[in-house]
Amino acid sequence: MVLEQDITKTKFQICSRCIYDERVASISFDENGVCNYCRQIDELKVMYGTGQAMGEEKLRQIIDRIKKEGIGKPYDCIVGVSGGTDSSYMLYLTIKWGLRPLAVHYDNTWNSAIATENIRKVLGKLKVDLYTHVVDNKEADDIFRSFFYAGVAEIEAATDLALAETMYRAAAKYNIKYVFEGHSFVTEGISPVGRNYFDGKYISSIHKMFGKRPMKTYPLMTFWRFLYSTLLLRIRKIRPYWYIDYNKEDARAFLEKEFGWQYYGGHHLENRMTAFFHSYYMPKKFNTDFRNNTLSAMVRNGILSRAEAWAAYNTEPLLEPELLAYFKKRLALSDEEFDKIMAMPPKSWTEFPTYKKRFELLRPLFAVLAKANLVPMSFYLKYCFPVKTSS
Repeated sequence: MVLEQDITKTKFQICSRCIYDERVASISFDENGVCNYCRQIDELKVMYGTGQAMGEEKLRQIIDRIKKEGIGKPYDCIVGVSGGTDSSYMLYLTIKWGLRPLAVHYDNTWNSAIATENIRKVLGKLKVDLYTHVVDNKEADDIFRSFFYAGVAEIEAATDLALAETMYRAAAKYNIKYVFEGHSFVTEGISPVGRNYFDGKYISSIHKMFGKRPMKTYPLMTFWRFLYSTLLLRIRKIRPYWYIDYNKEDARAFLEKEFGWQYYGGHHLENRMTAFFHSYYMPKKFNTDFRNNTLSAMVRNGILSRAEAWAAYNTEPLLEPELLAYFKKRLALSDEEFDKIMAMPPKSWTEFPTYKKRFELLRPLFAVLAKANLVPMSFYLKYCFPVKTSS
């Protein structure tokens, strides 16, 4: 009861159903105090039949089509792997469903030892082949350093885009038409576009302004490469967790028992750059804590009460010992330079060149592509509509 009073006494308006508050970008509340993001989750559940017979049947039809179209090929689908819970369990499910996956990994050279070992254990036991693109470590660090100097939030966005491009390239090489992604809007939500945007033009423009090394080994997804993969190669993005009843805690317990898989301490902490982003950079420089995505999802799913989630949200994020020292050493930053950049006023992605307006102009096209699974529905919902950013 005391924790619930903590919620009611806060100066911010908080969703009556989850713990998103008025600081979240583009948020609004209905007459019952429910935020637009909770309503979005409800609409997606209806659209995809998530956890219902309709959703299971939709996914079964997709899997049957993949099997049929994959006859005679060495692989019939791709699964992106990171060593985390969702992607590891997704790989297991594809084998369970009778598919022949190729695991794909983009190595930004900041992987934790636990994540690397998790990938080895799961792939080894399932006997799944691995396609890996390893970027030059100095080049990767130069891109990360560019974003740090730019003062924008998306310091590790280059990794997310590179994984997507790496999966497209592997699909093109092996003539695979289906890419499986381990995202669940039920367990993770859909992160609002505020300080959370990236595309190929954004990454190249930041690097051009602040980088020192040529971009040679980094797999940049340009606008035209994106359209080539979706329109010409017609590579479909499938997110099975959008259709089925998926429980992350059960998945983690299964992985630990069956594969000797090891938990890395928190959501998105399997990569050290991502851990820096979530545990230190965003909370300290932008007063933004993305744990509210997962915690809000846990409230919606009845795993935590709003009071418990709000209490957890107001604790300090888990920070790996020596992570700051590692970050400074990798990016060749002195303590003084690091502190100076952290103290500078934050900048927004809206201040740099991006493809955002182009995505908005092509919204009707991307609506069709999203319905055909040629782009993720979350891409359409986040990137193809005008947004206001939080201050």
